[in-house]
Amino acid sequence: MANIKSAKKRVQVTAIRTERNKAIRSEVKTYVKRVEAAVESGDKAVAESELKAAIKVIEMAGSKGVYHDNTVSRKVSRLTKLVNKLG
Repeated sequence: MANIKSAKKRVQVTAIRTERNKAIRSEVKTYVKRVEAAVESGDKAVAESELKAAIKVIEMAGSKGVYHDNTVSRKVSRLTKLVNKLG
């Protein structure tokens, strides 16, 4: 453990942010799985509604700095292509 006050605070803040980032990443994975499950079932209407919700969560994670902008774009693009294949 650190001895300097500012170093102790950095350790605490890092731990808090790590937990927050884990929770957000987990939520994104859940929404991605929902979209993939809807595509697998072949229901385009459900897949599109799940896609809309997933995009919102992914972009919020990007705006909070959990994901890089390019990662956000890649995830959204891949999910959108997956849903559009149902056509």
